[in-house]
Amino acid sequence: MDGWRSTKQSGWPMFDFLNLAKIAVRNIRRYRRRSLLTISLIAFGVVFVLVFVAVSSSFKNLMIRQITDSYLGDLQIHRRGYVASIETLPLNLNLAPQQAANAAKVLQENPDISSFSERIKFGAMFSNFTETTNIRINGVTPESEFATCPQMSARISDGDKSVNALQKGKILVPALLARGMRSKVGDTVVIIATNKEGSVNGKTLVVSGILESATGPGGRDGYIHIDDAMEILRMGQREISEFAISLKNPERVDAVAATVTAALGAIVKDPKKAPFQVHTWAELSPFANIARMVDLMTVFVKVMLIAIVLISILNVMIMAVYERVREIGTIAAIGTLPGKIRSLFLVEGLFLGVAGALVGLVASLVIILGIHLWKFSFNFGQATGLILEPTIDASQIAIACFMVIGVSVVASLQPAFKASRMEPIDALRHV
Repeated sequence: MDGWRSTKQSGWPMFDFLNLAKIAVRNIRRYRRRSLLTISLIAFGVVFVLVFVAVSSSFKNLMIRQITDSYLGDLQIHRRGYVASIETLPLNLNLAPQQAANAAKVLQENPDISSFSERIKFGAMFSNFTETTNIRINGVTPESEFATCPQMSARISDGDKSVNALQKGKILVPALLARGMRSKVGDTVVIIATNKEGSVNGKTLVVSGILESATGPGGRDGYIHIDDAMEILRMGQREISEFAISLKNPERVDAVAATVTAALGAIVKDPKKAPFQVHTWAELSPFANIARMVDLMTVFVKVMLIAIVLISILNVMIMAVYERVREIGTIAAIGTLPGKIRSLFLVEGLFLGVAGALVGLVASLVIILGIHLWKFSFNFGQATGLILEPTIDASQIAIACFMVIGVSVVASLQPAFKASRMEPIDALRHV
């Protein structure tokens, strides 16, 4: 009771809190088994959340990089209306030469952009002189395309994996089409296409490599040099279908998209009538829906953590009040204010939350480090041997820990108020 007399006399300075802390720790240690069980439950919740966040975030980011670094880029620029008709690859919705030049200038002046690739996309017929099928062609500048999509070389399963694979007169053939047409590296094929004026033209090319799809079976995109594409389509000047853009910091994709949109809109008198449209990878890829589902699952797991902590702390604190009714009556009878009694139980809940959060944090970091060192590998679509190396941001750690501690205090409020409102006489008569 000496601690309570010191508390009563000293007001509410730091000394008073230290006395409350000593009494709270003593009470936690007095009910050791229950306290250890509560701390273990809280720690389990923290471990579950942090490990799940680390693994799911790493998986999501790895998949995003596979998509953006393989073919999509972080951003793309098209002429207005092109994306709505992209399945038909309309040549009449390409960016005109001057429009493409203006867009390229904007991209070159933006410090957040590491590289960009100009593409001419069109539908064509692919023939090995025996059979014919349809193909989607991407005419690109090799150096720019490989810089913007660094995973391009990894997708080439057979043949030249360097920029030389896309020199003039060569073609990267999609694996699905190559298997169906029995085409192999070194074969001569012909690409036949109709330009926007309706003229038909063809060109013979040499297969330089077999290109695996980045998103699974079904890919029919082949790549050739942009000059070959212009020759097939009989273009006098470059009319660009899309710009694929790689950012220095992919996490700033939305901010950079807004900046590029504003810069492109400033080129014309009325920004609302600008011929350009800027799209982030999330607006172009179905995988964005999966990424949003992963984020939703993360929120759900955090709600589960709140429930675990709330139930654990509430249960132990309610039991503490019922088991210490006579003790509460005694300290109230000697003049301890209700606010001090309430504070005692709040501090106990706080300490239980802090202890559980610390134990859970240490265990989580050990598990995450173990998975990181283990270098767990898995396959995703046509991508094989992907290495999962989970990491956790300091912000996620802080959110989880503060959430646990905050919920611990909140869960202690009802038992604390119940204890502070007890009548000393009734409490001392309690058996």
